[in-house]
Formats: sequence, structure tokens, C-alpha cells
Amino acid sequence: MSAKANNNSDADLFANGIYEWAKKIRSGSLSFLQTTEACLRSVRSNPQLNAFEFIDEQLPLATAAYMDECLAQGIDLGPLMGLPVGIKDIMAVEGMPTGFGSNADMTDLALREGTVVKTLKASGAVILGKTKTVEFALGATGVNESRGTPWNPVDRQTHLMPGGSSSGSAVATSAGQVGFALGTDTGGSIRNPACMTGIVGHKTTTGFWPLDGIFSLSTTLDSVGPLCRTVEDAALLHQVFSGESVTPRKSVKGLRIGIVEDLFFDNLDSAVAADFERVAEVLEANGAQRIRVEFPEVHERTELFSAIVPSELIHSITPERFLKIREGVDTVTESRAAVGLETSAHAYLAALNRRTSLIHKANETFNDVDIWLSPTVPVLPLPVNEFVDEKVHQRALLASQNTQPGNLLDFCSVSIPMHKSGLPTGLQLMMPGGQDARLLSIAASIASLINAD
Repeated sequence: MSAKANNNSDADLFANGIYEWAKKIRSGSLSFLQTTEACLRSVRSNPQLNAFEFIDEQLPLATAAYMDECLAQGIDLGPLMGLPVGIKDIMAVEGMPTGFGSNADMTDLALREGTVVKTLKASGAVILGKTKTVEFALGATGVNESRGTPWNPVDRQTHLMPGGSSSGSAVATSAGQVGFALGTDTGGSIRNPACMTGIVGHKTTTGFWPLDGIFSLSTTLDSVGPLCRTVEDAALLHQVFSGESVTPRKSVKGLRIGIVEDLFFDNLDSAVAADFERVAEVLEANGAQRIRVEFPEVHERTELFSAIVPSELIHSITPERFLKIREGVDTVTESRAAVGLETSAHAYLAALNRRTSLIHKANETFNDVDIWLSPTVPVLPLPVNEFVDEKVHQRALLASQNTQPGNLLDFCSVSIPMHKSGLPTGLQLMMPGGQDARLLSIAASIASLINAD
């Protein structure tokens, strides 16, 4: 179930996932140090990709060498041992700066290393560095005027948008520079870039993975999760961080697929629509059933998101700081964040109350279906240099059209590649919060059919 990322990295050791890489290590054909050296070499030899904000080469190399010594002595910490990983630059890592994707001085907001990073270290993972993010993690295209926009590795000639806000994590993973990378998802910031770079992205149920040590864009909607190469990788990481094991579903026979035609099928590029229909037909041919679900309330996503997220972001960085730095902030991020200055307490609380009622109503639809299925992103990755054309830019901003509802409805969700050729397209699976293990089980079964087709 490897992703179909079209990357040209010098050493893509992770194309078939973490388990296959781990087997090579334990067979003696590869070492942790050789792996880390290959990853660092890929970063140095592909500066165009610009996936990392910070790397301290000596620490990863020393960690990898130590893990080799431990393994030689019979100490095996499991499949994440010695695995190079990337950490989104809104997460604290001891000894590494946290820049929040901004040029502003945020040192007084410095966070202490949180549970997720500590768990990775305890599992023996090698923290390669901090990956680039959209400023303050607010943006779906991946463009960051302040700190630079990573280059989507699916096309080395044209600078296509990588998706955001976890842009660097997606690029580094897709290019094989890390085994996986951590991202956050508030309105699609894991699923969007996963889709656009041709990999797997898991938006976990909010609260399943601890959020301490991570900058808060939205205390209501934030979640943390992985960008990785296979569904098996996502399942492994879910078990590491939540303790839940995932048993792959044997087939899709009898699977009730909910199709919400409201919003999710608006504005689709023809390639996206064709890929989705092909996959849906494959699932039906293998015994799944498409069921239409009426949920027009998804059209409220823009109003609710705008009332909740900017207000909570402004609270995180404080109004005084925002007013001081706003002239130097990425223009799209600034305009979206500024909405929080004008949102009344009444509008904010009303949005939270409305969200609660919609979560209940959305969950009721799962009495009749097992999952909601849709394209992850309605558009193909667009050239960054064409964003000067307002029509192109507005189309690029559709990147969060299909992902924001999942956050607002408190779903867990995963994006898997569904394209056979050409630019990446993604298939989004959504289920009620708390059902991540079942979601990944179904995703594994669907991914195997897509890859076999």
C-alpha cells in the first residue's frame, strides 16, 4: 500500500513504509546511521524542496549511531527505533528553536517539549529537524511569504503548491527525506498537503494524541497526527500514540459508503472527479454500497470556522502582539487572523453551540452508513507563481473546502492517494470522533484495492 509519490530523492528508503524499512535494518543490510546519513544527504542535495526550517546534523547522526549500538547489544525498541522523522515547526523539541513559521520574535511563547515528541524519543526515533509550516499554521495552500514555501516534489520543474499548513512535513515525507513527519490539522492541515504530495495523512480525533508542547491555533479544533507513506504506517503510529491496535478489515464487502453531495463534490477538477468515480466503482465491484446522505449543513463550514479559529488564534498570540507584528505577517494569514479581532463573544459562543448541535446531527447519519467518502481536495496542485492571478489564487484556496467539515464535526479522517497517474489526488474517509482504529482498518482495505486496480 505504498503511496504513489513521484519523487526523485537520492535515497527513498521509506517508499514501502516503516515496516519494510525496519526489516532491512534488522536483516543487517542497512543501519540506522546509514539511514540518517542518506536522509541528510537528500536534504542537502535537494535544497529546492526547502522542507526544513531547522536541522542540527550532529544530533541526528549521534542519535542514530547510539541506536545502532543499542540494537547490536540486543536492545530493540521497536519499528520506530532509529527512524528519521520531521517535526512541524509549531511543536517544541528540546534543543531546537520553534519559529511558528513566522519572522516575528516569539521567544516568550517558547513551549516545553510535549508528550508526542517525548514518546517518539522514547521509541528511539531520530528527530531530523523542524519542518516548515504556514505562518501560525493558518493556511491551506502551503504558501508562506514570511519563511518561504516548500516545493512540492511531485514536479521538479514547476513550483506547485504543497498544501498546508503542514507543508514541510508533507514535502519531506513525500521526497523520502524522513520516514514520516508530524503535522497538525485544524481545518485540513494534514490531509491537504498529504493529498497534494501523494501520501497518507491521518487527522486524528481531537484529544486522542496529546497536544501539550504544540502551539495552539484553535483549542477547539486542533489535532496532531502523521504524514506518512502507507496506511500501515498510520496504523502503527496510532497504536504508538493512543494505545489502540488496528486490525485491517478483510474486505469492503458490505461496507456502506456515505456520499454527501452537498459541498464535497462542488468545484471538482475533472481529474479529481474521474479518480473518485473510478475508486467508487472499484469499491462497488467488491461489494461496497454507495448511499446518498443529506447533510446541507456542511455549507456552514466557512461561517463557523471563521467565527472560531481566528478568535482562538488571536487569543493564543494576544491581540497586542498581533497588532504589533501584523504588517510583517504573510498577507493571507494576516487577513484571516484579523477576523478574530472583530469577532464578538456572542458570535464566538454561538458558533461553538451550533457546532455542538451539528456534531450530534452528523453522528446520527452513521446509523445508516459506515463512512463518509469524498475527494480530499477538489483541485489539483496549482503553480505558486500563478497565484498573482486572483482567480487562480481563489481556486487554490478551495484546498480546505472538503477538509474543514471534518474538524467542525469532530470527525477522525484520513486521506489516501487515489490517482493512478498524473498529479496527486486524494480520497478522504471520515468517521465520528473516537473511531480512528476502525477508520484506519477500512482505509487499509480500500488502499489495497486502489493499488491493486
